[in-house]
Amino acid sequence: MGPRDMKTEREKMLAGELYDPSDPELVAARRRARDLCQALNSTREAEQEERRRILCALFGAGGDSVSLQPPFYCDYGSNIELGERVFFNFGCVVLDVCSVRIGAFTLFGPSVQIYTATHPWNAEQRRDKELGKPVTIGSDVWVGGGAIILPGVRIGSRSVIGAGSVVTRDVPEGVFAAGNPCRVIREITE
Repeated sequence: MGPRDMKTEREKMLAGELYDPSDPELVAARRRARDLCQALNSTREAEQEERRRILCALFGAGGDSVSLQPPFYCDYGSNIELGERVFFNFGCVVLDVCSVRIGAFTLFGPSVQIYTATHPWNAEQRRDKELGKPVTIGSDVWVGGGAIILPGVRIGSRSVIGAGSVVTRDVPEGVFAAGNPCRVIREITE
């Protein structure tokens, strides 16, 4: 195996493998995202053009149509891909060490947290390694305020997640799910 066959720490991170978060490329990428978030969070409501510029620079996709109420925080931003007209209310956090894909017209209440980041169970590995699992959320989903979506979770289109829920496993399409741990309560009928 030659040097070109070796994965970078970023490639390991995005693949959900153990990686070193102190890698200079990753440190620089997090610094960039934190600077963009700080700039976004300090904008005034009248500065919509500046917000749009920052959002387009921050997100991997969807910055051109996302609606977002600062403050907002993320690890990298570039690993977040949004469909058309996604909405984030105040105080949302997205730890995007792996991909976060969110479908069109999905709504997030205040203080929703999406985590792709996790840590090894082995204490010694935890000292200098991390890993992650991607999160996928369909279109037309509504996630109530204060919900936490854990690594590796998929939420189907048109579902509603109750406020304060901790989503530990996949949620199918078209259901209302809530609780800690989050469980399907019923199907949504029009």
